[in-house]
Amino acid sequence: MTNQNDLRRHPARSLDGARDMAHKAVQLVTKAARANLTAEHDDSHSNLGWKGDLGAFVSQPLPGNSGDLFVGLNISRLSLMIVSDGQAGPSLELAGVSDSDAGEWLDGQLAQSGLRAASPASLPYDLPASAAGIKVYATDGLGDALATLSAWFSFAEVQLERFAASQAQLSPGPSPVRCWPHHFDIATYVGLEAGGAETNRGIGVGMSPGDESYGQPYFYINPWPHLDADRLPGLLPPGHWHTQGFVGAIATAEEVLSLDNIAEKMPAFVNDAFAIGREKLGV
Repeated sequence: MTNQNDLRRHPARSLDGARDMAHKAVQLVTKAARANLTAEHDDSHSNLGWKGDLGAFVSQPLPGNSGDLFVGLNISRLSLMIVSDGQAGPSLELAGVSDSDAGEWLDGQLAQSGLRAASPASLPYDLPASAAGIKVYATDGLGDALATLSAWFSFAEVQLERFAASQAQLSPGPSPVRCWPHHFDIATYVGLEAGGAETNRGIGVGMSPGDESYGQPYFYINPWPHLDADRLPGLLPPGHWHTQGFVGAIATAEEVLSLDNIAEKMPAFVNDAFAIGREKLGV
């Protein structure tokens, strides 16, 4: 369980440098999966899970010659790691390391397990320019920011897992809570009718570490198809409606930290916004 003081360790609006470093570094993890797993139609082979005891995002299991292993990225230390049998193995702290050298180290670790190199794998998306331009990982002065970013991911994972479990009776229901490395958000998608997510009704529930919409971490509950922005009811604290570019219920990090009882009021906000989404979608 995340200590809520950890969420306040560094100002929520000043996590962009840490976020960019971690966003770039986590591409090494997903490239290892892309190089070694059969591609899924929804790209889910490349997504990541949060392993709270390691403070790390980890890949899907990779079939090494001595059993499955995982590639991970510890966020607070910004270190690559190899994980097997639930335990962290060899690791590389990325401070002062070039992206190409980090890839070379990872390729060597993968080769020892009979796996293909990650470096040649291509990404089917563009990163934000601030992350894409990083050639050498420079973490000086980012220690508190990286630790705070890690705390937000850990907090979000707990909130989202509990929410997903509470909606397990729905069909198709909630997807596993995973991080999607192109946007670097952690989320579940609750399908509300059978069929593809792009054409059938559902609600995405997740947390972004910050982007062009909000320069800080934020939780979102986004119904699909988009709701009518002119006919939206009130939300429980700490939420508000976002209506520019997408329509969704939002709670920024600063709004979350304004609550006098985060443990009770955050789940209440998420559940209420989800219920509003279902009502508006008519399912």
